[in-house]
Amino acid sequence: MRTFVAVLLACGSAAGTADALGGEQVALQGMLGNKALLIVNGSPPKTVAPGETFRGVKVLSTSGQEAVVEVEGKRLTLRVGEAPASVGASGGDWARGSRVVLAAGTGGHFTTPGTINGRPVQFLVDTGASAVSMSQSQADRIGIDYEHARRVRMDTANGAVAGWVVKLASVRIGDVEVYDVDAIIAPASMPFVLLGNSYLGRFKVQLTNNQMVLERRY
Repeated sequence: MRTFVAVLLACGSAAGTADALGGEQVALQGMLGNKALLIVNGSPPKTVAPGETFRGVKVLSTSGQEAVVEVEGKRLTLRVGEAPASVGASGGDWARGSRVVLAAGTGGHFTTPGTINGRPVQFLVDTGASAVSMSQSQADRIGIDYEHARRVRMDTANGAVAGWVVKLASVRIGDVEVYDVDAIIAPASMPFVLLGNSYLGRFKVQLTNNQMVLERRY
């Protein structure tokens, strides 16, 4: 499977937005031994060992899939797969949770960490999908009750299969949260949760070069 690098910023352009707001946005992309793989304000992922500092973010300690960092004098606990944490941001679209900016990763795909019903997931944007879609194993991990949901027929490359239609209480990326989102549970294994039009349709979507901007509709 290809490795996709997800870069997520909430509010403003992909370069320098958090700085313009006087805040920092930090995400833990993964762990390499005792080193944290950090993304800071949309930077390429950087391995940072305990005691080291990257773009103003100091790694204090690491354990398992967590890292404790210090940003602007504040301590944060980051976990792999969770939405980025922010420090010091105020005002503008960030405070209103109305805008998400994604940068394309390898192969031009847009991926980002987020949450479904408060549980961390990794999204892959799919503008051709009618709804948010995930595998049964992902739904089980999140705790979605789909066994009594409406069944649907799904056409795949391997033929027709049965899936389920459910309603997600919330879907969140960064500081932007959408409620009551339709989703499809599929029996096939999927490395990502597909972020389809049941979520994207709530936004005005703009594509510019390698950047996707989601602007909430009001």
